[in-house]
Parts: sequence; structure tokens; C-alpha cells
Amino acid sequence: MAAAFVVCLSFDVSLSAVSLRSFASTAVTDRRYNKWLNRFAWFICVAALLLICSGGMVTSKNVGLAVPDWPTTFGYNMFLFPVSKWVGGILFEHTHRLIASAVGFLTIILAIWLWRSESRRWVRNLGLIALAGVILQGILGGWRVTMLKNEIGIFHACVAQAFLALLVVIALVTTNFWRSLDEVDVSSKKFAPIRFLAIAITLAIYVQLALGATMRHQHRDLSILDFPTANGAWIPDTSATALAKINAWRDARGLSDVDAFQIWLQMIHRFVALLIAIGVITFCSRVWRDARQVSALRKLSMWWIAFLFVQLTLGAWTIWSNKAADIATAHVAVGAIMLSFGVSISAICSRILALSRHAAPGGSEPDRHSALPIPV
Repeated sequence: MAAAFVVCLSFDVSLSAVSLRSFASTAVTDRRYNKWLNRFAWFICVAALLLICSGGMVTSKNVGLAVPDWPTTFGYNMFLFPVSKWVGGILFEHTHRLIASAVGFLTIILAIWLWRSESRRWVRNLGLIALAGVILQGILGGWRVTMLKNEIGIFHACVAQAFLALLVVIALVTTNFWRSLDEVDVSSKKFAPIRFLAIAITLAIYVQLALGATMRHQHRDLSILDFPTANGAWIPDTSATALAKINAWRDARGLSDVDAFQIWLQMIHRFVALLIAIGVITFCSRVWRDARQVSALRKLSMWWIAFLFVQLTLGAWTIWSNKAADIATAHVAVGAIMLSFGVSISAICSRILALSRHAAPGGSEPDRHSALPIPV
């Protein structure tokens, strides 16, 4: 739930990010574009994605406990562990810890940089939330090792995706492009459904990532080994008799037993993937029909569709390869990219819609002295 809260909080901040040109012009010197801050923010986004890939590989290879202690590594200070001992599963788990430490250090720098140079209080607060998030992630990672709980691993994976989404929001709102959105002219009546669709799809992607994390952190063989069918049928039979036959077949091949929950969990994962596919394609068509003048959305929607087809292919390939580590990890990584696109598109749509409503006849003027000033 905390992970979902972080994502929703990122959306709420984006949804509230509205301004009028008359108000913006009075504070232009306070909100100058910081090129290096923005580049640094995007760099951390890439580092966080690399961290998710590293964690995905650890889970795919089932080597999360290759290093049994935390925060030390076989009794060594984590940063002084001899390179000669980085072998087998230890290599994947130890490098994951080192990358996580680097991302944590970079996030501290980002939070301080935002606090010292960013005039928008809500953006500074996002930096603090990101810092709290990375600290939480470190604690969850350690608990996963010391408490041996798969549930913590699922939560750890979900918070990782939420943390990346938050970083993407920070990187986006520190661009010159974000400030230029007040020049976009759209019909709020036609654009509102586009914004709603973008947010709904993004939330569905996050739910899908959570479902995937739940399956991966069971550390068992795939519950369904064929695709697009499921155990030879379009709707799997999970009766006691059918499960007995399935598990007898799996036992003969050295595969772990499955139950009805595991089978239907994968089926729900497939169904949500179908809904997301329909949603992304629908979103793209709506953008090209009702918001063609917003070139950024046109381009992002096309990239979203491209990554959608890559992700669907990787999902099928993961099953066909019996969850090969590199394919499964690529599936996790592209899922994170899909979420990042969704967060970016949702934030852009929210800002454009808010600006268009304020610019419309009868739109209210922002009160510069109100307790909750309108952020830009």
C-alpha cells in the first residue's frame, strides 16, 4: 500500500501543477531552468532502472540469499568486500547492493540540490519523498535477507517501481519543456477523457507490475508453461482432479507443484496485460484524433505502443523459455519503462488540462497569497 501511495502522491503533485502566464511571468527569475540539475535527475532515473534490472536478475536467478548477512557481506564492510570473492550468485547479489548504495547516495545529492536551488516547494518536497523512498528501499532489502520473507520481496519490488516513477516526475518537472506547456491550447472537454485514460492505464501498469512481482517472488516454476493457451486450454481447469494430473505431469519432469491460486494469478496477469494493450492503443488513437497539436503526446504515445509490443513479446518469451533469467529480467525492465512513460504522459496531460481550464472563460485567477499556492 505504501508503494501505491507513493505513486498516487506523484500523480497528485502532477495533477496540481497548474499556472497562468501572468502569474508565471512575475516569478521567472525564481524558477530558472537548471540544465545540470535536470540532467542529474534523468541520470538517477537511468541508475534506478539499472538497479531494477539488477534486482530482477537476482530474483530470476534466485540468488537473493547468496549473501546471507546484511548490511555486511560475509562479515566484511560492504564496500571492502574482496573482488576475488565476487563469484556465482554472490556477484549478482553484491553488485545489486552496491548499485543500490550508489542510487541512495545520488538521491541524497538530488534532494539537497532541489532544496537549495528549486523555488517550487512542491518540487523540493518531491525530493524529500524520494529520499525517504530510497531509505525505505534499503531497509526493505535488508529485511528481505534477514527475515527471509517473500512478502517483503514483493513489497520491495513494488516500492522500487514507485521510486522510479517518482524520479521520473522530478526529472520531468525540472525541464524547460514542463514550463512550456502553458503555451499548449486544447479543448478541456475533449482532453479530459485523454487524461483520465492515461492515469487509468498507468495505474493498471503498476498493478500489473505488482502481480508480476507476486509471481516472481514465489520462487517456483511457472504455473502455466504454454502460451497463448493455459495448460492446453483457453480457460484452465483447476479442479482437484485436473490439478492432480497437472502436478503428476510436473513431478515427472522435476517441476514444482502448483495450486489453483498460482494458475489463476498468471491468468489475471495475462488478462490485465490485454486490458493495458487495449488501453494504450485506445489512448494513442484518442491523442491523434483529439490532441494532434500536442506533438509531445503524439510522440510519447507512439513510443508507448512500441514498448507495449516489446513487452507483450517478452511476456510470451518468458513462458516459452521457461522463465529464462535474461528474458524475465528484460520483461521486468520494459515493464518499468512502460510505467515511466505512463507517469510522464499522465503528468503532462494533467498539467495541460489544468492550464486549459484556467485559461477558459470564467477560469479562476490564482491567489498568490493563498495558503496553498498554485505550483508550476
